[in-house]
Amino acid sequence: MRESFRTLVNALLAGIFIGIAGTVCLSVKNPVAGAVLFGFGLMTIVCYGFKLYTGAIGYLANQGRKTFSYCRTLLLIWCGNFCGTWLVGTLVRHSRVFARLDARVGAMCAEKLNDGLPSLLILAFFCGILMYVAVETYRREDLSPIFRFFTVFLCVTIFILSGFEHCIADMFYFSAANVWCGKTLLVTLWLTLGNSLGGMLLPVMDKFRK
Repeated sequence: MRESFRTLVNALLAGIFIGIAGTVCLSVKNPVAGAVLFGFGLMTIVCYGFKLYTGAIGYLANQGRKTFSYCRTLLLIWCGNFCGTWLVGTLVRHSRVFARLDARVGAMCAEKLNDGLPSLLILAFFCGILMYVAVETYRREDLSPIFRFFTVFLCVTIFILSGFEHCIADMFYFSAANVWCGKTLLVTLWLTLGNSLGGMLLPVMDKFRK
């Protein structure tokens, strides 16, 4: 029980920092600058050991007999991420800075919610690949710290500028735009599936290429 609570707290904190990263990304007009600054969120998460679903799902493929237990952990992480992003999105919506974010986040969410399911799955799939690469590279102690940090920011920048879908970041955007409904939840779950498939691609393929 204590371990589950610790996981939930670390997931909540990860959601909060993704929300902060999303806020700054929306706040700057230059898309490249916004994409780079969003990397602050993932950098904080990997440095402090917070729990982010898209950073953890890729390791499901290597759990063996612990697969069921790890799935339970992933569910806790997803719920904690949801709570953290919802909290930041709601608080930002009730602050003075939201006046300059309202139109942009509204248009962004409308585009996501009006997109087709195949498109959303594809975009989420590629984002999942990049998130696994970012987290796994950061864990590689044989690489230089500078390269590890650079890769974290690079993967985040690429996924944002490419328009790929990150289910946890979208939780923040949907919360800030206050567009939660049945359809929004279904889209979020669909994006979660895409991120999950993408995140597990390299770990699964490693079993065949080595």
